[in-house]
Amino acid sequence: GPAWGNSLFEDNAEFGLGMKIATENTRHRIEHIMNESMQEVPNALSALFKDWIANKDNGVMSVEIKDKMIPILEQNKNIKAVQDILELKQYLSKKSHWIFGGDGWAYDIGYGGLDHVLASGENVNILVLDTEVYSNTGGQSSKSSRTGAVAQFAAAGKPIQKKDLGQIAMTYGYIFVAQVNSTANYTHLIKAITAAEAYDGPSLVICYSPCIAHGIKGGLGYSGEQGELATKCGYWPLYTFDPRLEEQGKNPLTLTGKEPDWDLYEQFLMNEVRYNSLKKANPEHAAELFERNK
Repeated sequence: GPAWGNSLFEDNAEFGLGMKIATENTRHRIEHIMNESMQEVPNALSALFKDWIANKDNGVMSVEIKDKMIPILEQNKNIKAVQDILELKQYLSKKSHWIFGGDGWAYDIGYGGLDHVLASGENVNILVLDTEVYSNTGGQSSKSSRTGAVAQFAAAGKPIQKKDLGQIAMTYGYIFVAQVNSTANYTHLIKAITAAEAYDGPSLVICYSPCIAHGIKGGLGYSGEQGELATKCGYWPLYTFDPRLEEQGKNPLTLTGKEPDWDLYEQFLMNEVRYNSLKKANPEHAAELFERNK
């Protein structure tokens, strides 16, 4: 079943990569044991060994083969190689490795490690829950905060642009990247996560995440409606960047959804205290920053 592990906040990416490599090395050990013991085990078991080696990186088939293999392994415990495989049986099914974190980690304190992991080319999946503010420490402005957003250390609205983590990752050319919003398009979210898991290489999924620090009108109970409006007005576009399409001579970048309704943009901003408070305090300055926010 699913398992969870965590380390220091800033070491999240490196820790996740270490877990993935450790699992991979253990499965390589299983493959080595199987190859070395083909002549020692019954024909039915050696056939399953061959099937597993050929399909060990297929999530569905590796589980099916494991379910067939375990009963036969249990019947042949007298063989040393079988004993060794049984001790590692939880690794027979392919593992889906996901590194979870917020924007404070991904855009700031842990960015060096995140970039290192993405640049490694290893087959890991990363999910960033982007609140566009330091949620854990009380709502300070961060590299993920948008232009014009009011937060601690940005009482007059953040004057500079948000760091575009997705675009940075796309420059590598071999990283699967998706920007998703569960409240706007759940189907796109599921497809993006499924495609990221299937991609043989690093993948990065950035998810729009409402936060109490946004000051949503009516409270977080309306975060679903506000999240849907975020994509509808163009504030949070949905896309996938799949390097496999480029190999086929196609555009790897795919935008999902209708053309943004820019007339709704200010409505979205005014639904949140982080933006409407600036307009109340300094309308002219707010108008300038909000235009740069688009």
